[in-house]
Amino acid sequence: MRTVDEHLTEILGSVAALPPLDLALLEAQGTVLAEPVTAPVPLPPFDNSAMDGYAVVAADIAGATEAEPVALPVVGDIVAGDPGVSAIRTGLTARIMTGAPLPAGADAVIPVEWTDGGAATVRISRPAPAGNYIRRSGEDVLAGQTVVEAGTRLGATQIGMAAAVGRSHVVVRPKPRVVVVSTGDELQEPGTQLAPGQIWESNSYMLTAAVVEAGGMGFRQATVHDEPAKVMEMLEDQLVRADAIITSGGVSMGTRDVVKEVLSGTGTVRFHKVRMRPGKPQGFGLLEGTPVFTLPGNPVSAYVSFQVFVRPALRAMQGLPPEPMPTVSAVLAEDVRSPAGLRHFLRGRLSSNRGHYTVTPAETQGSHQLGSLAMANALIALPEDTEALPAGSHVDVMRLP
Repeated sequence: MRTVDEHLTEILGSVAALPPLDLALLEAQGTVLAEPVTAPVPLPPFDNSAMDGYAVVAADIAGATEAEPVALPVVGDIVAGDPGVSAIRTGLTARIMTGAPLPAGADAVIPVEWTDGGAATVRISRPAPAGNYIRRSGEDVLAGQTVVEAGTRLGATQIGMAAAVGRSHVVVRPKPRVVVVSTGDELQEPGTQLAPGQIWESNSYMLTAAVVEAGGMGFRQATVHDEPAKVMEMLEDQLVRADAIITSGGVSMGTRDVVKEVLSGTGTVRFHKVRMRPGKPQGFGLLEGTPVFTLPGNPVSAYVSFQVFVRPALRAMQGLPPEPMPTVSAVLAEDVRSPAGLRHFLRGRLSSNRGHYTVTPAETQGSHQLGSLAMANALIALPEDTEALPAGSHVDVMRLP
């Protein structure tokens, strides 16, 4: 058997970052930026008003009070988007709207609430310092400044920032297109009637959703029965659209483990036993240059295998560090046992109290028991040399998406 780290090292040594693409902003949501976005101009590009009010010379209203307001003639209106060059001199004011360019000569903005709202003459009842309610050019972003770093996954705020500096397109690493398929004669589509010995197929739904959570584009392929010719035909058909393929089932030691049968020795695909529980039977390799991950058929085994092996590979394909799931140190709420020589991933519930984490193992840990996985929010990672730990021990816990 090989170790978890050995198997992951082989995988990461075989996958490469996808070539960058130039995409329109809204098409780029969820992708990873391949080059930095910089600002060609400062933001704001000009001094502007932070309030609806009046642009003034601060010295003119230094003595304004509620009892003795200062009256100033209003010489015009300045609105947001006004292309004209405006100016005032001492003793005058201009009505100004939020976002409108500050007129030359003005050094403060007085909000409407401090005035009587006059249109021809305004009475101002409070003083203000120079700079009052003015947004200065470049106070948000300087010209030439990097506003979104390469390697950033583009969400709503990053896309908004790119648009704010004038970008309609960005160069990104695309989302990996991942085809997911399960194999097995016993599998039936959800929503159909079950005959004796049949179960509803769930792995491909779970793994397709996991691909999306990892930043990829998941495509679920219909279940394939245990016929070697059909399995190979399906795989060859999917190569034209897939950046990676995930299969579930058919990789162990049974007489009908069809995935292992058709892929052994095909391309660079090889099958191994990995020192882990759940998920010992694993396969990986390149089929015509496309990474193929063959995961076990038990649901928990398939999901844990995805998080341990496939998720880091999908990150590498997006140009991101191939990091595992976020991991924290937590205190065990109960005693646990683990088989010697295997890295054991136990389902658990992680809770936090003022930054201190506690994790409670699930009552059931069988690799076929999806119910406890659906209720879990973490995997307790026990190292190979651990056979038992008492409650109160500190353990590494992988936080599930």
